[in-house]
Amino acid sequence: MLNHWQSHKDRLRSYIGKRVDTPAAIDDILQEVYLKAHTHLHQLRNNGSLNGWLYRIAHNAIMDHHRQHRSHNELPDDLAAPQTDDAEQAHRELAQCLVPLIDELPLRYRVPLQLAELQGLSQQQIADHLGLTLSGAKSRVQRGRQQLRQRLTACCDIEVGRGGVLDYHPKDPDCRGC
Repeated sequence: MLNHWQSHKDRLRSYIGKRVDTPAAIDDILQEVYLKAHTHLHQLRNNGSLNGWLYRIAHNAIMDHHRQHRSHNELPDDLAAPQTDDAEQAHRELAQCLVPLIDELPLRYRVPLQLAELQGLSQQQIADHLGLTLSGAKSRVQRGRQQLRQRLTACCDIEVGRGGVLDYHPKDPDCRGC
């Protein structure tokens, strides 16, 4: 079996060498390929697919190498963070838009959504307050959120980033929300 592995060594080294610049990295990746192949040999279904299997391991090891050695460019010092005052203002304005949109929801979804989002009750507290099962309360809050989202996106273009809503623009000035 060792001779069979050695027959692939030169071709694998060449394959890796075309994709990696440094000779030390080529040897490290080749060694990693053989270690992974040896430890996972039981996963090989038939010896006829050994060649393709080794190249798949080599490809994955090369990708791992590139991920680990990816150069990270530093961000310029003059790159400014978004103004939090603008984002806070957008949040306040958008929150005011939500109240009329929530008020338009059917009662069975409006009340659980108001209790959850505006009053901060847990879903168990909502269930107890409305005489529902926990599953029923969760379902109504979720459906209320979906309907609110549909109404809001029909009314406004919303810009969302990592920190949440960054900005919004009403689509229709006559919209009851914005």
